[in-house]
Amino acid sequence: MKLPPDHDAPEQIMWEGRFITAKTRGRWEFVGRARGIHAAVILAVDAEDHVILVDQYRVPLGTRCLELPAGLVGDETSNAGEDPAIAAARELEEETGYRAGTMEKIGTFFSSPGMVSESFTLFRARDLVKVGEGGGVDDEDILVHRIPLSGIAEAIAHFRAEGYAMDVKLLTLLGPGLLAAGV
Repeated sequence: MKLPPDHDAPEQIMWEGRFITAKTRGRWEFVGRARGIHAAVILAVDAEDHVILVDQYRVPLGTRCLELPAGLVGDETSNAGEDPAIAAARELEEETGYRAGTMEKIGTFFSSPGMVSESFTLFRARDLVKVGEGGGVDDEDILVHRIPLSGIAEAIAHFRAEGYAMDVKLLTLLGPGLLAAGV
């Protein structure tokens, strides 16, 4: 494997906030999560083959964004060193009002590796039970959507036409259809 010239250059922190760190390594500039924080993302499909999605306003995008439920792992002092599966279960319930009977770890992924070093662990939530309204905590203003998997492409097209941004992780739901369409 050929490595780029800057692969072993020292990493330098240019700026660090509570959640984000801007760094350089040689000629490369990138951002990552501060303090070792990472994310848990949840693929939650209920017994009737409906996927549970959320939308919320995202300041960097200037609009609401349709997403898989997700949250940060280890972002507060009280949950430093937290197991990602526990964080995923907590975030699913806070954001959507659904509790999972089991959380299956699918793997660790990187959403934009040319610019961001942040990783997320994807979980499949099984045996869902509705236990609350969801909506998040504090002022998150999260809206919950229960969408039939058979109509996910149409639902995403509808949200997009309404001006919503689409989180790249929605490709987990569109992938088979995109491949079958020869796109």
